[in-house]
Amino acid sequence: MKNLFIILSLFLTLNSCVLQEEKFVLLDYKDFKTRVNDNNIRFFDVRTPEEYNLGHIKGAVNIDFKNEEVFYKYFNNINKSKPVYLYCRSGNRSKKSADKLIELGFSKVYDLKGGYIEWNLNELKDN
Repeated sequence: MKNLFIILSLFLTLNSCVLQEEKFVLLDYKDFKTRVNDNNIRFFDVRTPEEYNLGHIKGAVNIDFKNEEVFYKYFNNINKSKPVYLYCRSGNRSKKSADKLIELGFSKVYDLKGGYIEWNLNELKDN
């Protein structure tokens, strides 16, 4: 019986990880840029307002990951069946934000690989 419990626990844990990975997609610069240029998507800068004011991707809404009250209040009040796109400075906070959004029930969360740092490096190359 103990072995059955261990096997069942392992199965549920692995299944949960697989489901979470299906809801989370890490996009490179080109894919992210192509998608955010579509006016029908929602994308968010999860850095602090100070970081956002120093520079951000045009059209991004700033929802500070570190301000949990504002973060949860905002994301609890939007449609969770539509995909959301996130970025931060380097990718760490946006991944943590994605995990929180998936826990809140969002169906698909896209994250910019390398964050705003990677965005700026590629923008300099493109121009």
